[in-house]
Amino acid sequence: MPRRAWGIAAAALGLGLAVLAAGLTLAGYDAGAALTALWSGAFGSWYAFTSTTLVRAVPLILIGLGIALGFRAGVFNIGAEGQFYAGAIAATWVGLHVAALPAAVAIPAVWCAALLAGALWVAVPVGLRMRYGVLEVISTLLLNFVAEALVSYVVQGPLQERQGIYPQSDPIALSARLPLVPGTRLHVGLFLALGCAGVLWYLFARTRWGFMLRAVGAGARAAEVSGRIDSRRVTAQALLASGAIAGLAGGVEVSGVSYALYQNLSPGYGFTAIAVALLARLHPVGVVGAGLLFGALEAGAGAMQRDAGVPAVAVSVVEAVVLIVVVVAAAGVRRPGALHAPGFRRRAA
Repeated sequence: MPRRAWGIAAAALGLGLAVLAAGLTLAGYDAGAALTALWSGAFGSWYAFTSTTLVRAVPLILIGLGIALGFRAGVFNIGAEGQFYAGAIAATWVGLHVAALPAAVAIPAVWCAALLAGALWVAVPVGLRMRYGVLEVISTLLLNFVAEALVSYVVQGPLQERQGIYPQSDPIALSARLPLVPGTRLHVGLFLALGCAGVLWYLFARTRWGFMLRAVGAGARAAEVSGRIDSRRVTAQALLASGAIAGLAGGVEVSGVSYALYQNLSPGYGFTAIAVALLARLHPVGVVGAGLLFGALEAGAGAMQRDAGVPAVAVSVVEAVVLIVVVVAAAGVRRPGALHAPGFRRRAA
């Protein structure tokens, strides 16, 4: 990310925290105690940072990378939540059937199943866009509800635990579980997320495919005419890859955190990751930083509610302000005189 983008993000975070403090004060809460608890819950100790902040950041980074990939090509994947659940279902099924395999085989099998499930889940929107011109914004968004319903069905049906009492699956095999950093709840999925960020940075910056992504995202028709790029194929590839990475995030969550499938496995990772990708300006390195930021906010929200009595949902104010500031700033950088242009004034009139 450019230095200017980091400065905008920092200013947006500061403004968001200021708005949160003002709102808490007006509502009668102790803003100082709330912000202290927010910091303590996210960074107050090594255990809090590794076992809460980083654990929450991993799915946000992975899904944010997938969304950034799609957005770069001009395709708006709003269905990462559903693709996350599709990957979680596939990972759980495979994880329940690999008890006899060593971890070196079982874990990659779980991840591959999650990748494939995420790609298959987004294949329907890809087909609808290619064949009938249906906007992926609509189709991917609607499939989120289908995925949530599917999770509800499988944890009360085919994948329900053996006793048939609770709406969840049995724990996956020990060999399918990710190793943990000693003394923490942090799993090696973090290194997978960082590796994915590095791979995407290389693809975006150093490969022909990355150039085609940017060209199609900037103008599909221009890319076809000037660069002889098959924009339909590029957008289909980008959308499939975006869904696959979101599905992988579901597999990592099952194999590294929950060890089982249940309803509400995701607290909205698929939607928060959209903000992560936008805050990062679709840059893979920026996605890592933005994922850590939002992971810290989510981690601190629980401590803020527990220690200061402030509802955890108040942190959404910070997230919203950060996103609004970054989007407005990006629009101003792209078209610095847009609001004052004569054409704009005529259209407004």
